[in-house]
Amino acid sequence: MELTITKNEEKHRFETTVEGHTGFIQYVETPGVIAYVHTEVPPELEGRGIAAQLAKYVLDYAREHKLRVKPLCPYVHAYMKRHPEYNDLLHAQQ
Repeated sequence: MELTITKNEEKHRFETTVEGHTGFIQYVETPGVIAYVHTEVPPELEGRGIAAQLAKYVLDYAREHKLRVKPLCPYVHAYMKRHPEYNDLLHAQQ
């Protein structure tokens, strides 16, 4: 399933809506750094790989915008451990 993921700057999150349910990754952005602080996928959407697609999207977003990443959210942190191709994005203080 291909998702449409958008950056909702008002709510400080990247989000996608499927069948009326919204999953998201919340962030805090400062100059040059983006911290991913929380991932949430409603129970109705669990088991469809939506959190993984959100994580990939936000990490690709960081790379495209030349941002360092603070993976404060346990899900994003675990995703980065499973996908070492994103290790170069880690903020130096991680």
